[in-house]
Amino acid sequence: MNPSTQVVSPLRQRMIEDMRLRKLNGKTQIAYVRAVRRLAEFLRRSPDTATGEDLRRFQLHMVDQGTSSMTINATISGLRFFFEITLERGELMAMMSPVREPRKLPVVLSREEVARLIAAARNPKHRAALSVAYGAGLRASEVVSLKVGDIDSERMTLRVEQGKGRKDRYAILSPLLLERLRAWWRVAHAEGKMLPNGWLFPGLDPIDPMTPRQLNRAIHAAAAAARIDKPVSMHSLRHAFATHLLEQKVDIRVIQVLLGHKKLDTTALYSQVATRTIRDVSSPLDQLSPGCARPRRPLRWPPSLC
Repeated sequence: MNPSTQVVSPLRQRMIEDMRLRKLNGKTQIAYVRAVRRLAEFLRRSPDTATGEDLRRFQLHMVDQGTSSMTINATISGLRFFFEITLERGELMAMMSPVREPRKLPVVLSREEVARLIAAARNPKHRAALSVAYGAGLRASEVVSLKVGDIDSERMTLRVEQGKGRKDRYAILSPLLLERLRAWWRVAHAEGKMLPNGWLFPGLDPIDPMTPRQLNRAIHAAAAAARIDKPVSMHSLRHAFATHLLEQKVDIRVIQVLLGHKKLDTTALYSQVATRTIRDVSSPLDQLSPGCARPRRPLRWPPSLC
């Protein structure tokens, strides 16, 4: 049977309508439906017949299968919506427990690596898009959602409309970034690739924007061309933006606003990878009477005896 002609069960239809009522975005709706489908496949019967013990066994099954903490928590979120909202049986969710996810430090590109990466992009559109991601600290989805009218050269800001969490915010527009965007605008208009007040980074059809997947392919190609061995994604440029600002002594609360973080704790993670800031801190060990003469030149590794 063609997927487009498959009959949607009344239960799934009810859940979809509940999600539409609350204006959940498309990706969230897909993820929630997928979570309920996984439960149904595990039970081999309709998910609305599940008991609390069934839910507990389902989570144990996911753990035993080696399912990642992120996937388990995403599945629990979808099931919580299904049982609390659609079925009005939220008490069953007491049998499922979110998993604490290990917090890993991001891999941060150096300034020199960022410069090489952007320079290695295949065409002016990709170079401009990567420059926006690093120069303004935007997410890939936010970069591709920019329109020509979102550039305010008088106030030197970029308007980010409905970013993560459905929040609008303003990002910085540096003189160099504005120069690169103007260069891309001239190329795009000369080639008929950009509509008036259209997408800043259009796809193959100017009516549609470039997709985050296309942007990710572009940065992977640029990383390979620049011979950067570190794992690189579009979020790497956002990590680099925050870390480099912190190393420039920019107040972390300002960085929080620029990134659009809801919690300061999320932004504070970058203080652990801002190596220039860490290097500038004087260790209390240096205040003690040294057993060896204090070096007058930078130490090398491996060490030598003093």
